[in-house]
Amino acid sequence: MFLTCLGTVTKELISWMRGHESSVFSISVHASGRYAITTSSDTAQLWDLDTFQRKRKLNILQSVGIQKVFFLPLSNTILSCFKDNSIFAWECDTLFCKYQLPPPPESSSILYKVFAVTRDGRILAAGGKSNHLHLWCLEAKQLFRIIQMPTKVRAIRYLEFLPDSFDAGSNQVLGVLSQDGIMRFINVQTCKLLFEIGSLDEGISSSVISPHGRYIASIMENGSLNIYSVQALTQEINKPPPPLVKVIEDLPKSKLTSGDLKMKVTSGRVQRPAKPRENQIQTRILKQDLTGHFENKENELSDGLNKKRLQILLKGYGEYPTKYSSLIDKGIHMAFLNLQKKYPIKSRKLLRVLQRTLSALAHWSAIFSDTPYLPLLAFPFVKLFQNNQLICFEVVATLIINWCQHWFEYFPNPPINILSMIENILAFHDKELLQHFRDHDITSQVYAWPLLETVFSEVLTREEWLKLFDNVFSNHPSFLLLTVVAYNICSRAPLLNCSLKDDFEYFFHHRNNLDISVVIREVYHLMDTTPGDIHPDNMLDVFVALTKGQYPVFNQYPKFIVDYQTQERERIRNDELDYLRERQTVENMQAEVDQQRVEDEAWYQKQELLRKAEETRREMLLQEEEKMIQQRQKLAAVKRELKVKEMHLQEAARRRFLKLQQDQREMELRRLEDEIERKIHMRDQEIATTVKDLEMRHLELESQKRLYEKNLTRDQETVAKEMREDADAYRRKVNLEERTFHRLIETDQTQNQKTQKLIEENLAKAEQACLNTDWRLQALHKQRCDDLQRNECYQEVAKLLRKNRRKEIEVLNAMMEKDATKWEEAEEKDFRLKSEKKVSALSDASRQWFLEKEINAALEHAEHPYHDGPRCQYEQVASSCLPRTSPVSDVSEVDASTWLSLNQRKIQWDTMEQDLLERVRNLRQRLTAQARNSCQTPHLLAT
Repeated sequence: MFLTCLGTVTKELISWMRGHESSVFSISVHASGRYAITTSSDTAQLWDLDTFQRKRKLNILQSVGIQKVFFLPLSNTILSCFKDNSIFAWECDTLFCKYQLPPPPESSSILYKVFAVTRDGRILAAGGKSNHLHLWCLEAKQLFRIIQMPTKVRAIRYLEFLPDSFDAGSNQVLGVLSQDGIMRFINVQTCKLLFEIGSLDEGISSSVISPHGRYIASIMENGSLNIYSVQALTQEINKPPPPLVKVIEDLPKSKLTSGDLKMKVTSGRVQRPAKPRENQIQTRILKQDLTGHFENKENELSDGLNKKRLQILLKGYGEYPTKYSSLIDKGIHMAFLNLQKKYPIKSRKLLRVLQRTLSALAHWSAIFSDTPYLPLLAFPFVKLFQNNQLICFEVVATLIINWCQHWFEYFPNPPINILSMIENILAFHDKELLQHFRDHDITSQVYAWPLLETVFSEVLTREEWLKLFDNVFSNHPSFLLLTVVAYNICSRAPLLNCSLKDDFEYFFHHRNNLDISVVIREVYHLMDTTPGDIHPDNMLDVFVALTKGQYPVFNQYPKFIVDYQTQERERIRNDELDYLRERQTVENMQAEVDQQRVEDEAWYQKQELLRKAEETRREMLLQEEEKMIQQRQKLAAVKRELKVKEMHLQEAARRRFLKLQQDQREMELRRLEDEIERKIHMRDQEIATTVKDLEMRHLELESQKRLYEKNLTRDQETVAKEMREDADAYRRKVNLEERTFHRLIETDQTQNQKTQKLIEENLAKAEQACLNTDWRLQALHKQRCDDLQRNECYQEVAKLLRKNRRKEIEVLNAMMEKDATKWEEAEEKDFRLKSEKKVSALSDASRQWFLEKEINAALEHAEHPYHDGPRCQYEQVASSCLPRTSPVSDVSEVDASTWLSLNQRKIQWDTMEQDLLERVRNLRQRLTAQARNSCQTPHLLAT
């Protein structure tokens, strides 16, 4: 197996990293981006991303597999988790084991499969095939919390903390993906479920959270990719949906279970979980309590507006058509501005929803602004649908259109026709009860109308009311009227015992001990047994839903009465406004008069206060002037005393100053004496230090001289050895030539002894001339070297006299110059040696040529003897052999001159060193004398 590294900018392959034998299931990168850890089932490897080379490899036993190896955020620690639940922490640089987490308690021991760490690296969350979550504190190295997930969670597949920009890395929200495909987000501190994504129908396969914690990307089990907004998930989810409610349907009683009370809030609409749609994104599940399970009940909208089509309309026209504007957008109606005064409700939210719903009804139809019982009629529905005002309005509107038919024909009186229907039905089914009502002067406005105008909300509990209206909305609109009759019939026993009107009114405005199921059965019995001539079915229309697009016009009321009341109310309102304006004007004038009066009073009070203050200040000024005169007299006396004291103090200060000057002069003299003594002592120390430095320098020069002599002796021995080798070679060559020459002499026995002597004399003269020349050259060279050395010595001595501190550098420069001179001399002699060698080679060639020529001449002479050639031959021999001994003599002379010059040089160095030491000694004496003279001068001046 190998890993591929690609460049994020160039999109090109950078490197291959090989080393794993099985598939890699985890990659962790260090916070610095320099290192990476790859994990497989059998090994974990640490890579250097700068060189793409493997730095370290973690091998394990086959029986213990690797679960996960990763870097801790914002640290240099590696955490390794194995399949035996052991967790180790390692140092990244040294790979030293820092610590090991203890095993979890046996009561909650699980096999860890997934892990998550907070951004600050302090908390480790671990989970596996269990609904338990273990939270480890890595600083304390102990298990500090065990979280139990819901029972439906059997295994945990993935864990990740939700980042937050304001928690400094100590993440509090943990995302837990379980085996059912639902990812739940919990608060690890409060252990509360915040929200969840995914569903049983559309489960999540894998999920990842963005680094800033704003989005969640999930791959669903069907292959789709969903991206969730964390901000939207954490906001309030119970918001009114945009579509309109067309049909209100009730669920069968058998389906009203707790499992059906889970509401799915999606991005576009609200739907029941019993009817899930395709491609629906579930973002949050809410569970309702058993006591108020119908509190947030919302109906599924069969037909709604398409958001994309609405956006196209908005772009085309710039605004939505007026007929689609909600009635709620018109604001609060004038008739319900002071609703809280008449109906004080503790919940401000409920009051606000009721006010907006009533205002919408009043904007829909003008009669509802004057209907006094409308708040009582709408309140139970407002309380039921308080989280969805649009549905609440449409439910109330549907109720008014269908179940409140003919209620407003006798407006502003109660619906006499409807009450007459109820009275006729009651007369048919229970004449005794109706006669009892008549005997006590109890009309239908007492026993029927309170139930209708409050839709039984005052006499029934919440559960009873919901049960009743499940049947009301599921039957003909006449069912509500028959319910009033059935309620009276089922309550006939307590009603027959009542005789006072107040008792009857109290009975129909308060809850009673009555079984609503019995009432509902009685209603169905009345529907079946009531004759057709008095049955409400014949007088009430069937159910009619709200029209599409816009709400229907509601005008089933005496329009002239409503218009007259509206006009009167408008007139009264205008009169009230005029009265309020006039009263406001009068109040403003009164306020101005009061303000002017207050200002005048304040001005007069201020003037009075100013007058009194002026008188008080005048008295105070007189008193202050008297005090000032007294103080001036006292001040003059004090000044006189101060002048006298000042004169005494000045005299004392003058004497003290004179004494101080005398003491300062004495102190200055003592300081000068101490300074002179200190300088004398310092100069003595400097002189002693200089003497020691010169002595040390003398020793250094002595050692350098000996080292130099040693080097010269070594070089002299090397040159002498080379000269001896050259002399030996030359002697061997001379011996060879002499043997050749003797062979020639033996061949030529007729040569003359005088010629031989002459040749030897000439040869000796030539050798002597060469020796004399060499001695003269050496003498001249010696004189020139002596002059150079003398000049250098003079310069060195002069520099030492002028700058004593730079004597070492100057001596070193002199030695370097001397060394350069020696090298030049050696190069010159080497050049002369090479020239001599060339001359010797030419001499050897001439002698060889001479010997060959003489051998040939001897052979010819043996054949043709003559007597004129010997002189000439001897002269040639003398001239050719003249330089034969010259190289040998040169070598010997050079060797002698070298030894002589070395000895002379040594003597000169010794002499120069002694001279230099003598001059330094004289210089030291002069400096000491000058220092003593300078020290004596201040003493003379002081005396």
